[in-house]
Amino acid sequence: MSSTRRRFLTTATALAGAALLPDGQPAQAKPAVKSFPIACNSYTWLTFYQRQGKTWMADPDASLAELAKTGITAYEPGVNSAAEVTKLLPFLTRHKLSMHSLYVNSTLHEAHEAQKSIDSVLEIADAARPAGTSIFVTNPSPIKWGTNDDKTDADLTEQARNLDRLGAELRKRGITLAYHTHAPEHRQAAREFHHMLLATDPKNVSLCLDAHWVYRGSGNSQVALFDVVKLYGKRVVEVHIRQSKNGIWQETFGEGDIDYKRLASELKAHNVRPNLVLEQCLEKGSPDTMNAVDAHKQDLVMVKTMFAGLIG
Repeated sequence: MSSTRRRFLTTATALAGAALLPDGQPAQAKPAVKSFPIACNSYTWLTFYQRQGKTWMADPDASLAELAKTGITAYEPGVNSAAEVTKLLPFLTRHKLSMHSLYVNSTLHEAHEAQKSIDSVLEIADAARPAGTSIFVTNPSPIKWGTNDDKTDADLTEQARNLDRLGAELRKRGITLAYHTHAPEHRQAAREFHHMLLATDPKNVSLCLDAHWVYRGSGNSQVALFDVVKLYGKRVVEVHIRQSKNGIWQETFGEGDIDYKRLASELKAHNVRPNLVLEQCLEKGSPDTMNAVDAHKQDLVMVKTMFAGLIG
């Protein structure tokens, strides 16, 4: 996924206004543990459209009409600016799609860039206020996408400080910040991943568990994935759902390399009910047997089956 996700993120969502305590201070955001409808991330649609020689959201009305045909009623877009939110909201209303989570880019390991990222995310939150979005997902940018360049200890310290700052600001607005990873954060004994969670306040920074990136980034290891769940399961507010077979992303979600039934069971044991977001993307070698609408209809059925204990 790497830079592809960053290059093609094109859409938006938002937030709920913060309640005020009697003394006028903003109330602490409640953990995102309420039941959400199963959602779908924009990146999966981008990959299906690319395969067809099309561009996702080139025509927002047509794109979201296709999403609505699948029976999925919630959308998690990737958002780069407040202007994208303003453009997107009317189309979501038209197609009766909720947007209780969104994905935002950020660069937090460099002090001069971090404030720009924080300001941008807060502008997105303000623009998206009418949508009532309660989870913002972010994956702080690596040194350089597509390389093995690792952040220094100083970079990690700076990034964790800014991640916590961002989470605190969003929390004032009734929004939970969910930290997300791709493969790079799991290199070098996963020092970046662990530091982001150990050096931040759980009230400010929760976890978006992208199960397959943890699995792949750890050398295709379910041991690593379930160790992460054991260590940080109570901080999981969202799960990105993607399956592979023999290491290759599949066209539809189902049985495969990751034991998602076990994952659902272990999250339930932690007494969390995360936001479930389909991200069954395509890559080189993925099967090519059906269109995006049919694939997502099948995905929805399988998610309801495998995560039955966490739904409703």
